[in-house]
Amino acid sequence: MSSRLVAGLLATIAAGGLVAGALLESGLPAPATQWMFIALGLILPTLGLLLAVRRPEVRYGWLLLAAALCLGLGALGLGLSARGGYPHLLVTLLSCMSAGFYGLTWIFVPLLFPDGRLPSRRWRPVAWISGVAVAVHGVGLTFTGIKPYEMLDKPLVALLVAGVAQFVTWIMAVTVFCGLVVRWRRSEQAERGQYAWMVGGVTLSLAGGVLLLSSGTWVSGLAGVMMLIGALPAAIGVAVVRHRLLDIRIGIRGSRLHLMFDVRPTVDEVLSDLGTALDDAPEPVELLGRLAAAVRTGLEVRWAAVTLADGRRVVAGKEEGAAVLAVPVRGGLGRIECGPPLVTGPLPRSLPRSLTREDKRLLEALAVPAGLAIQSAGLVTRLVNAQEAERRRIERNIHDGVQQQLVALIAGLELARATGAGPDTLAHLREQARQTLADLRELAAGIHPSALSQGGLVEAVEERCSRLPVQTTVSVPSSLRSRRFADEIEGAMYFTVSEAVANALKHAAAATIDVRLSQADGRLRATVADDGTGFDPSATDRRGLATLSDRLDALGGGLTVDSSPGKGTRLTAWVPADG
Repeated sequence: MSSRLVAGLLATIAAGGLVAGALLESGLPAPATQWMFIALGLILPTLGLLLAVRRPEVRYGWLLLAAALCLGLGALGLGLSARGGYPHLLVTLLSCMSAGFYGLTWIFVPLLFPDGRLPSRRWRPVAWISGVAVAVHGVGLTFTGIKPYEMLDKPLVALLVAGVAQFVTWIMAVTVFCGLVVRWRRSEQAERGQYAWMVGGVTLSLAGGVLLLSSGTWVSGLAGVMMLIGALPAAIGVAVVRHRLLDIRIGIRGSRLHLMFDVRPTVDEVLSDLGTALDDAPEPVELLGRLAAAVRTGLEVRWAAVTLADGRRVVAGKEEGAAVLAVPVRGGLGRIECGPPLVTGPLPRSLPRSLTREDKRLLEALAVPAGLAIQSAGLVTRLVNAQEAERRRIERNIHDGVQQQLVALIAGLELARATGAGPDTLAHLREQARQTLADLRELAAGIHPSALSQGGLVEAVEERCSRLPVQTTVSVPSSLRSRRFADEIEGAMYFTVSEAVANALKHAAAATIDVRLSQADGRLRATVADDGTGFDPSATDRRGLATLSDRLDALGGGLTVDSSPGKGTRLTAWVPADG
C-alpha cells in the first residue's frame, strides 16, 4: 500500500472521528463553539497529511497523523458516550485514545521537531520513559472504564496507576519543553523562526491543559480545550507557511489572488529525475553537467559543481562565493559542492536561508548515483580513448609495415619486368610476397584472430602462446575445450591473455609463463603468471591493463594484478559466464 494511500486513510479516519464525535456530543444544529472546535481540530490531520504526502521519508508528518488519529478517535468515543446506547467497551477504548493525543502533543511533537528525529542520543531515555508513561496512562484509564477527565468512584489501583502515569507524562512534557527552549536559543538563523513558533505553540497547549484541569467555569474550560487542540497545530502551520518547514511553502503569486503551493522536490523525485537526465545524456561531459544541474535544482542553491579526482570540474549556475556544503563521492572519485542558497520563500521573499541537515542528507543521497555517473563517464572516456589509440596503432602498423612492403614488392615487380629478371629475382619477390601475406595475417590476428572466430577461446589462446619465444604452458580443463561463449566474452578474455603474455615478454624478461583457463561458480577465469622481474602495481602506469579492465568491467567482470619487484607477476581476469 502506497504512503499516499495510508496517509489519506489515517487523515480521513481522524477527521471523520473528530467531526462525528463533536456532532454526536452536541447534536444538530451544533453551536458555534462546537464548529470552532471542529475547525481547530481539523488543522492537525490536514498538516499531517500534507507533510506525510510531500515528505513520506520524514517521520514528522506521520507523527502528526498519529496524534490526529488519537484526537479523532477520542472525540468519537466522547460523542458516543454522550449519546448512550453504544457498547461500553467500544466507548471506553475510543475515549481513552485521548491520553495518546495528550502524550504525543505535549512530548513527542515538540521532542521530534522538525524532522521526526531525536535531537541527540541523550534524549532516548526521555522518549522511552514518556512512551511507557503514555501507554500506562491509557491502559489504566481503560481498566477504570472512565473518560480521561472523570476519575471518581472507580477502582483505587487503576486510578492510582493512571494518575502516576499522568504525573510522569506532565514531568516529561515540562522536560521536553525546556529542551525545546534551549534548542530554540541555540538554533541557526534559518531555523530560529520555526523553533520560535513551536515554543509558542507548546506553551499555549500546556497552558490550555492546565486551564482545562483547573477550570471552574465552562468559559475557562472551553478556552482550555481550544488552546489545547488548536495552539500547537496552528504554530506548525505558521512554520510551514512562513518559515518553510521541511521546505514546504505557500504564498500568493501574480496580480490575481492565485494560490501558490510550492514544495521542493523530495529525495525520491530528485533521484528519479536525475536518473532520467543521466540516461538521456549522450556525452560524459554533458552527463556531469546534468548531475550538477540536478544538485542545484534539488537544493535550490546558486550554483553546484561536480569535481573529479583528476581535477576536472563542471559547474551548474554562476559560481559566486565559497562553497557552503561539500560531500565526497563514493570511491574517492571526486566531490559535489554547493554554493549559497537562493533567496526563496513566500511573497514577499525571505532572507537567504542556510543549508540544513535535510539538505545535507539530500546531497549525501545524490552522492551515490553521482559516483556511478562519474564512474560511467570515466569508463566511456577511457573506452573512447582506447578505441582511438587502437585505431592509430592499426593505422601506424599498416603504414610502417605492410604498406611499405607492398610498395617495395610492386617496385621489384616493375623492375623485374623491365629488366627481364631471372629465376633468382622472381624467387626473392615470391618470398617477399609471402612475408607480406604473413604480416597481413598477423595484423588481422591483432584485430580479431581467425582462430578465435573458428576454433574458440581455448584454440586461440593456445595458438597465441605457441608462437612465444619462451617456455609457455597453457592449462585448460577438458570440459572447457569444446565450450563456446559470446563473442564479446571470448574477445575480452583472449586480448587480456594476449596483453598479459606480451607484457611478460617485453617488460618482465620472463623465462617461463603459465596460462590457465577455468570455469567455476558462474565465472570464466584466466590467469597468467610469469617468473619475471615483477613491479609495483601502485607505482606503475598500467594504461594497457586499464583498457582491458574497462572492457571486463563493461561485461560485469574484473581484473586483478598481484606483483612485486623480483617476485614475478600474476594477472587474473574473470567475466560472468554460465556453467
